[in-house]
Amino acid sequence: MLAKCEAKHNLIFLKHLIKHKGRMENGRWSLRVICFAFFFIITSSSAEFLIQQVTEYNSSYNLNANLGEVTRELRSERPSSKIVTIGNFSVVMERFEPYESSVFEASGYKWRLILYVTGNKDDGGNNHVSLYVRIEDTESLPTGWEVMVDLKLFVFNARRHKYLTVTDEAVKRYNQGNREWGFGQLIPLSTFRNPNQGFIVQNTVSFGAEIFIIRPVGQQERVSFVSNPPDNVFTWRILRFSSLEDKIYYSSEFLVGDRFWRLGFNPKGEGEGRPNAIPIFLYAQGFRPNAVETSTWGAVNLRLRHQLGSNPKRASSAAWYPVRPGHREGVSNIILRKDLQDGYLVKDSIVFEAEMVTVSVTNIVPV
Repeated sequence: MLAKCEAKHNLIFLKHLIKHKGRMENGRWSLRVICFAFFFIITSSSAEFLIQQVTEYNSSYNLNANLGEVTRELRSERPSSKIVTIGNFSVVMERFEPYESSVFEASGYKWRLILYVTGNKDDGGNNHVSLYVRIEDTESLPTGWEVMVDLKLFVFNARRHKYLTVTDEAVKRYNQGNREWGFGQLIPLSTFRNPNQGFIVQNTVSFGAEIFIIRPVGQQERVSFVSNPPDNVFTWRILRFSSLEDKIYYSSEFLVGDRFWRLGFNPKGEGEGRPNAIPIFLYAQGFRPNAVETSTWGAVNLRLRHQLGSNPKRASSAAWYPVRPGHREGVSNIILRKDLQDGYLVKDSIVFEAEMVTVSVTNIVPV
């Protein structure tokens, strides 16, 4: 109170100086004097009063704040499991006993919303609205039952036409000993009842719930990488090379790992190598029967054999091949056409080799 009085006094003093500035220094006031006077007032006890005013102005509940593990944010979509709307809310807004909704079904189970409009004092809900979801009709569930839930609770903000969504990171484990979960401090009463916030409009309020059952999977997809798998070298001899047309020629398919593969090339060249170089590509095709069809890792050494015993021309490639057949990886220049005569083209034939160094294999196994 003393700080507020001092602040008001200082503000009045500043106004007085400005009002009578014409009497000082022959009607001309220095900007430095004004700044000094204002700085003096702000840095005095009046600063406490001004900060207090700003704080009070912004003291409304931050709808997008993260409070510990609990998150609160606004969203436009309605809750998917349950909405309860209460009209003439002023009749019950001071009541301490809970409101129990009708039974509703969500994700194969039956539930009720439990609402404390003045807070559940036994759950730290003083000065808050408390909201819970209770599982019902558990007599029909097997002995030792447990239902794991990802739970979201909602308060409708009619002013913004959005739902305040309250959740946390914890999975709610419903069982015989814990049939009710929720939030004792869903929203502060000071925010909920503030007419400027928009939660109570035309004496009406709405709450909601969204229940997602977590059913842990019993199986997982396991991807492993096999180095030097069986039958991993494929040889393709192309005859009558000089008579080949300007199109892509394909080898027969070969199986390595879970997938069929084939080689392909255009004798007239492709991309940057056309028309002066010979390309070679590895194509991923279909899968063997009963294989798990996923992207397949393929690391390959591509070679153009030197048919007179010298070193081959080499290229390497490694990539994920998508599920759809026909994807290819390789090079557009494994050899220049002019170099074919140096032992690579013999009796009008060339020989490609593909060595599958590593392939991935996918299996479905228990977790």
